[in-house]
Amino acid sequence: HLEMEKACADCPYPGCFFCVMKEGNPSKRRASILKFFHELPLQDDDGQVLPISGLWNTAMAHPNDPEFIEFGIFECMAALIWKGLKNRRWLSHDQNIYIPYYATHIIGSYTMNMEEFAESAVHAGVIPPLVELLRGRLTWVEQRVAVRALGHLATYASTFPAVASHGEVLELSIQLAISSPEIVYAHFYQNVDRRLSYHCDLLTRGMGGVEMESRKAEEWASQLQCWSLQLINCFAFKSEFLSTICKPEFLVKLPGMWGGLVNENSPAGIGLLRTICHHKLGRGPVASCPGIIEALCNIARSSDDWQYMAIDCLLWFLQDPSTCHKVIDKAVPALVDLSEISILGDHKKLGDSIVNVLQECVQTQGIARGSSSNRTKEHIEELISSRQRVKWEKNMPKEDLHIKQAAALVVKLEGNSLFSSGNISGAASKYSEALQLCPLRSKKERVVLYSNRAQCHLLLQQPLAAISDATRALCLHNPINRHAKSLWRRAQAYDMLGLAKESLLDAILFINECSHSNDPDISLRQNKVPDYAERLVKKQMRAAWLFQEAAIKHGGVQCVGDAGDIYGRETDDSEWETASESDMGNDGRDDLLDDDCEWKNEDERKDRYDKPSAKGNILNTS
Repeated sequence: HLEMEKACADCPYPGCFFCVMKEGNPSKRRASILKFFHELPLQDDDGQVLPISGLWNTAMAHPNDPEFIEFGIFECMAALIWKGLKNRRWLSHDQNIYIPYYATHIIGSYTMNMEEFAESAVHAGVIPPLVELLRGRLTWVEQRVAVRALGHLATYASTFPAVASHGEVLELSIQLAISSPEIVYAHFYQNVDRRLSYHCDLLTRGMGGVEMESRKAEEWASQLQCWSLQLINCFAFKSEFLSTICKPEFLVKLPGMWGGLVNENSPAGIGLLRTICHHKLGRGPVASCPGIIEALCNIARSSDDWQYMAIDCLLWFLQDPSTCHKVIDKAVPALVDLSEISILGDHKKLGDSIVNVLQECVQTQGIARGSSSNRTKEHIEELISSRQRVKWEKNMPKEDLHIKQAAALVVKLEGNSLFSSGNISGAASKYSEALQLCPLRSKKERVVLYSNRAQCHLLLQQPLAAISDATRALCLHNPINRHAKSLWRRAQAYDMLGLAKESLLDAILFINECSHSNDPDISLRQNKVPDYAERLVKKQMRAAWLFQEAAIKHGGVQCVGDAGDIYGRETDDSEWETASESDMGNDGRDDLLDDDCEWKNEDERKDRYDKPSAKGNILNTS
């Protein structure tokens, strides 16, 4: 403490912020901080970035602390941003180039949680300079924190009108959401030798080289896109802005905008679509936009954290007479696959909600009037029939249920035998027959049957059917979406369809499940990821790379992969096997070890798996 006092006494800078913060007298401290915030934008001294960076650290660590709010920090930060925008000579002096970024970040941090702080910020006049940064008056780095701060201000009912009063904010945010990957790629990632040094310092905090800068650039580009979508989402809650948002050229891109592996906590494009679809005015344009319903079905079936948002959208479409006929043939197969979900995160009885909506479709939305295909009608009839079967089985004597279980086991073993002999189509038929016999309450056994049939579909080059069966297995599994073999099979099926993001998520979850499994056949050996899974993950990470389109447009500059691997446009694709190729090892057959213990006593059931081939061809034999 004595050394700190001595340091303050020896400080050559009158009114130094760090000395002010050590002032023990409350009244002197208050007066000094007020003076500091008032005078800082008026000074041209060197070293101004030091107190600003200190305030940045404080704002991130204590965003709900009101002390600096009361002393005028928002007025100070707004003045510093204006100074950077208007006085380029000052901006280029010393390390002042960092100050607009830090000042904007401080505004965003203090308005993140507290509506009263946001109100103070608006009254302090922060919005006009933030809008200037959003326009791109400086660089994409400042755009990133400006859209973050504006997104926080737009979140609150009391401050949203102030943001919305700047009519260009919504249009700028839409353009930024669309173009942010290309902006960051073209202005930073592509030209390593021309990267601005202060960008590199902000990205890595001086702790990394070119590779670290590139990785962080992808993360920040994703954040720029996600935060732009968050700001647009605030406008989307108001129906008067939907006509601006619901342009086909923007809507069609939303399903492909996701937080990626670096921003998995952001609902991104699907979150905005859900908000739009909650409005009747929004559902029409979305339902009419080519490709969106298919994309929503893929997200609904996927292991994405935002799966429920896509399900909500599909259900709203079906409940709306004006959109039901546009989506029913595409939405129903996906929803039927998901109809046995019990709990998905905080959403309980989601499967019941799906069944109720589909039953309502039959009764009120014109299924019988030719608004849907025969196959769609069959899907819904199958679902209704299975619900009636549940009631019927509840009244069956236990002995009869055991007989059905035993019969299903016999048929399943016949299917295993056919699979081993290479009769894949015959095996699939036997698994279908076993599913008809197996009691619906025997969920663990049905997981195995659906998953095995998914494997058959893969080998028969039927990826859509494989996705359907694997999804049903994952919905039945406890916990949901965590059955390792079904994840792997669906990852391969998505790969066959070129759906890189969905394949990547399932492959990563498969690896995660292997790492936690006690089963010696699928658990990771010596903490090593299976080669076949590693190959697929690398392939899909390359295909789902945020900068993929920008790299093609600007000449295919390479992206940095794991362990220093480089994946560029010129990389030879021959090393990447398709799912069908990898699954055809062993002529599509594995040695099967039959085990019927689970059919005798469900409580004592333990999954047993056949050993995968080197190519990852795994069949459930439990």
